[in-house]
Amino acid sequence: MRPPWWARCALVGYVIGFADGTGDHIRWMLHGGIHAYASAYPAVPIQVVFVCLVVLDPLAAVLAGIARREGVWLACGIMMADMVANWVGNWARITNPQGRLLDTVPWLVTVFGLFVFATAGPLLRALRREPAPGATSPVQAAS
Repeated sequence: MRPPWWARCALVGYVIGFADGTGDHIRWMLHGGIHAYASAYPAVPIQVVFVCLVVLDPLAAVLAGIARREGVWLACGIMMADMVANWVGNWARITNPQGRLLDTVPWLVTVFGLFVFATAGPLLRALRREPAPGATSPVQAAS
């Protein structure tokens, strides 16, 4: 069953957002391998989240692109981890009185995360799988 037009549009948004995230994380990794985030984010758990997103972001993009419910669930998990890591990792810069708030706050990640969370419920309902038709005769049920 093909999802409705609005669900396909939301899934295209997921694909674009996670493809962009993939590119961003790959660019970081090209400059320093798995330790690329160490200078900007000294907390190891935050570094681990960002390194894992090199694999998880494209997986979410593919699953969303083929309209799978698993892609929506994965997208929610990724965005929760990504938003928390970005806000925690940038908190010192955000609260710095000399800092410029709009330059330090991870706005794009937050806006995309809110989009994912706002569309997850309707998408999960739209992508609900229809049950397979049952047996129509006793002979079919026996086989």
